[in-house]
Amino acid sequence: MARRKMSLSELSERVGITLANLSVLKTGKARAVRFSTLDAICRALDCSPGDILQYRDD
Repeated sequence: MARRKMSLSELSERVGITLANLSVLKTGKARAVRFSTLDAICRALDCSPGDILQYRDD
């Protein structure tokens, strides 16, 4: 988002999900993410899932 100079609210509008849900995804508190949501985020940011997802061993 920073490289694209896009705010969280702008991304929320482009993707079509609420700001609250996008915030949950951004902070890593989400338990799951739909592929359609991931696809929409990647399209809005012009990136691939590997650019925004990170594996963490709990």
